[in-house]
Amino acid sequence: MEINWNNKEPIYLQLKDRLVELIMDGLLNEGDALPSVRQISSEQRINPITVSKAFQILVDEQIVEKKRGLGMYVVTGAKDRLARQERAKFLGQEWPQIAERIKRLGLEIGELLSSTKNQSS
Repeated sequence: MEINWNNKEPIYLQLKDRLVELIMDGLLNEGDALPSVRQISSEQRINPITVSKAFQILVDEQIVEKKRGLGMYVVTGAKDRLARQERAKFLGQEWPQIAERIKRLGLEIGELLSSTKNQSS
């Protein structure tokens, strides 16, 4: 798991967001085990408590579940739940800022769509 850390938000939130991305992208599926706290802390060179904090948020959000003695697993319906949460977050927080910037720059929908096509080619 590769993570590009930034200084803008706490590491546990960045780790949680990366795990969410892995689930949304289908790299971690329903029923799959998450890497262990020890494995992530060793690979990423971060404190195990930081990893546990990220995991606990996912448990609280009912994205993963603890199976005593076995580890953490992605719950059934996690991807759908995350998709709803991420859409709401995007539309409520991110899109208004993007739309305002588009308006400020005087961009037209055709420009945006052709720009997107050029990037994916």
